[in-house]
Amino acid sequence: MKTTIRLLSTAMLAALSTAALAQAPAHKPDYPVARQDKTVDNYFGTRVPAPYQWMDNLTSPGLHKWVDAENKLTDDYLSKIPVRGWIDHRLTELWNYAKEGTPHQLKNGMLFFGRNSGLQNQSVVYVQDSPTAKPRMLLDPNKLSPDGSIALAGTAPSPDGKYMAYALSNGGADWQTIHVLDVATGKPTSDEVRWVKFSGISWTHDGKGFFYSRYPEPPSGEKAISQAVVNQKLYYHQLGTPQSDDKLVYARPDLPHAFLGGSVGEDGRYLYVYLQNNAISKNELYYADVGNPDKPDLAAKIKPLFTKNDASYSPIGHKGDTLYVQTTQDAPRGRIIAVKFDDPAPAHWRTVVPQAAGVLSGASMADGDILADYQDVAKSKLELYDTGGKLLHTLALPTIGTVGGISARDDSPTVYYAFTSYLYPTTIYRYDVATGKTTVTFKPDVKFDPSAYQTRQVFYTSRDGTRVPMFIVAKKGIKLDGSHPTVLYGYGGFDITITPSFNPILPVWLEMGGVYAVPNLRGGGVYGEAWHHAGMLGKKQNVFDDFAWAAKYLIKRGYTSSKHIGIQGYSNGGLLTGASITEHPQLFGAAYIGHGVLDMLRYQKFSGGSFWVPEYGSADNKQAFQWLIKYSPLHNIHAGTCYPPTLITTSWDDDRVVPSHEFKFAAKMQQAQGCANPVLLRTTGSTSHIYMPTDKEIQQDADVWAFEAWNLGVKRAPDGKDGTSASH
Repeated sequence: MKTTIRLLSTAMLAALSTAALAQAPAHKPDYPVARQDKTVDNYFGTRVPAPYQWMDNLTSPGLHKWVDAENKLTDDYLSKIPVRGWIDHRLTELWNYAKEGTPHQLKNGMLFFGRNSGLQNQSVVYVQDSPTAKPRMLLDPNKLSPDGSIALAGTAPSPDGKYMAYALSNGGADWQTIHVLDVATGKPTSDEVRWVKFSGISWTHDGKGFFYSRYPEPPSGEKAISQAVVNQKLYYHQLGTPQSDDKLVYARPDLPHAFLGGSVGEDGRYLYVYLQNNAISKNELYYADVGNPDKPDLAAKIKPLFTKNDASYSPIGHKGDTLYVQTTQDAPRGRIIAVKFDDPAPAHWRTVVPQAAGVLSGASMADGDILADYQDVAKSKLELYDTGGKLLHTLALPTIGTVGGISARDDSPTVYYAFTSYLYPTTIYRYDVATGKTTVTFKPDVKFDPSAYQTRQVFYTSRDGTRVPMFIVAKKGIKLDGSHPTVLYGYGGFDITITPSFNPILPVWLEMGGVYAVPNLRGGGVYGEAWHHAGMLGKKQNVFDDFAWAAKYLIKRGYTSSKHIGIQGYSNGGLLTGASITEHPQLFGAAYIGHGVLDMLRYQKFSGGSFWVPEYGSADNKQAFQWLIKYSPLHNIHAGTCYPPTLITTSWDDDRVVPSHEFKFAAKMQQAQGCANPVLLRTTGSTSHIYMPTDKEIQQDADVWAFEAWNLGVKRAPDGKDGTSASH
């Protein structure tokens, strides 16, 4: 789920030209006519009209014709926004800097990492034979398709570095095909593993094969994006053999909607099997002792460790017969425990690192110790403990921000990690456990001076009196006179905490005089499981209230006003912004809904939607229907209401939140709109829910931020020009 940004000052607003203002639409757009039928659904005696339900059929020729007309209308509107060209130009300039990911380190010293020269559609995979060796290019996914439509979805080198498995996705879909590369030659092997979805890749220690999860091949052999997926199974693929010979490792036909995954420990001795069913942040954990890691016993019995589905359980590593586990059992913010493989009963657990004030977001074995990654009210903190629980070191971090991509090994003193913040581009660090010394291994060079701006964390009171944290990024010394165009971004769900991170669009927005704000809403995980539970199922309304009261705080404190505040949300955040404008249509000056879940009565019928039922509830249940119908954005649009200017985006290839959500919502809102404020739909292809090549991402970000800037009152670029000559 991602975010983007942009804005302008009072002086600039006062200097608007008549020519620029003349381009603003003064009447309701001439929307393409969307067919309505008489479909009515019956939910426990409540009849719910569904005149656009035919749009669930994504192969309908009439639907494609309507979407094409919608795209033409949107393109025409966006092309007339004077500042759009400047945003595109400046964003492209800011995006064009070298980026690197955290290197994945092997026992033999080899490093694998991603690097992007600046504007490459996808990062290129490089390999180093040692930390001091010269990197060489291993895989350039940009050569797989001219338009970036084949996405590199993941990589996994074998423990000896001889091979690298890599997953490719057509159009960025969740469906993936795994291939294998010979690292020495850079050439692919004959291996191909298909019908993979929501899976990791984990090699056996001997480097002869890997574990992965997949679904049965659809009967038609086609990956229909709306098709529901069930019966995931864990398999083992041996190099050089056809997929038809792959060994079935674990399956649960009694739990058809469960996620199954397998992960091999660092030393290759144990296979850990994860099962997640009917819970967002809880799982069961099993293991298999494969014996000699260099000759693993693939028939080893899978034994239970934690099977009550009462908390999260994530193995960190082991010392002999003692397993170290990160868990939320009796610790909603997380703790680290030590258990015996042959006696995992809770009565015999030893707490190594007890629950702390912050949320334990991850932990790794590092040179015999444990590196704990905390989020202290959405701000990262790294602490090193010994296996007895003694705090050895707290790592110094450069500012308020986020640690990510930690690469650590139990047999090495070297730890790599990434750090980023709103004003701090992602930098790669190396930490030496033995000496406590931290050094920079990669620092980006961005054409932006952040010294004029600052990030603050504030706290505001929500509707029911709950205290909610929020980040605000703005120019230092900003005058709180209510005039500043402001973007409020939110998510609020699935135990996900939105932490500070750099995005090239943020400097664009700040240079235009903008304010950017991110509240950590209930439904997320900023305070642990209790905070998550306070914003899910029947308490989902708390999320929308937290967001609305964040806007009211910004208005009350003088940052902005209703006509100058725009909201943005993506995925579950798109549900948030959709519900926000249907509940508070007069509170916001503009809205962006990105790939949002908008039909809350039918979402569970498509693709992976059934996996979200533990978070939302399903309209197939009478109690859940009662709370879903009250906030479902599609079902709370009312004819004649004046909704704020709204831009809605989706993709034909989105097989996670299928595009029919956006189609139905846009059609109904356009038909109901009671004023001239535009409601626009932008539908792309060769992109999906989580994968978008750089050129398309820049174009979409420029469109989204130009739309919001224009409707929030930004009519000219910081240089006083409209920037249309720089249009793409």
